[in-house]
Amino acid sequence: MFKLVTHNRHKFEEIRKIVPDLEMLDMEYPEIQADTLEEVVEFSLNYLSDRIDGDFIIDDSGLFIEALNGFPGVYSAYVFRTIGNDGILALLRGVENRRAYFKTVIGIRFQGVNYKLVGICHGIIAEEPRGTNGFGYDPIFIPEGFEKTFAEMSTEEKNRISHRGKAVRKLAAFMDRFYPR
Repeated sequence: MFKLVTHNRHKFEEIRKIVPDLEMLDMEYPEIQADTLEEVVEFSLNYLSDRIDGDFIIDDSGLFIEALNGFPGVYSAYVFRTIGNDGILALLRGVENRRAYFKTVIGIRFQGVNYKLVGICHGIIAEEPRGTNGFGYDPIFIPEGFEKTFAEMSTEEKNRISHRGKAVRKLAAFMDRFYPR
């Protein structure tokens, strides 16, 4: 069984809806400051490979806002903890271009080799927070082709279209090659 290394119970539950054969491993590890999510994931996979027995998975995601030159991007978790959704909305007050995308990079350490799977979901930033489901930036992100924010969707609906849902379906296909259900 793969271990998902995360402190985020919401993330774990979201991923388990698609890949039920996961165990959560709540473990501290350093997250480097880098230019891309892929670099952060690669560092984390290598760091954790000496500390975890067996195969494991990590996930790093970011919200990239076009009008803010991709900010908060790789700093999304920190920015959410410090200024939250209200801070992002304040930065965008009066800004017409609200295009953004979420990106997830899932890192897999399988039999001593690192793999990375990517999922992207394009959309826009809402004018105000809406909805009570999900976590993080979900109340302010409206995926392309929808009028609801992620926080106004059920987990199942969100998983069908979200960045993480796309990456996790790739993870499920990867796992099925080695551990058919």
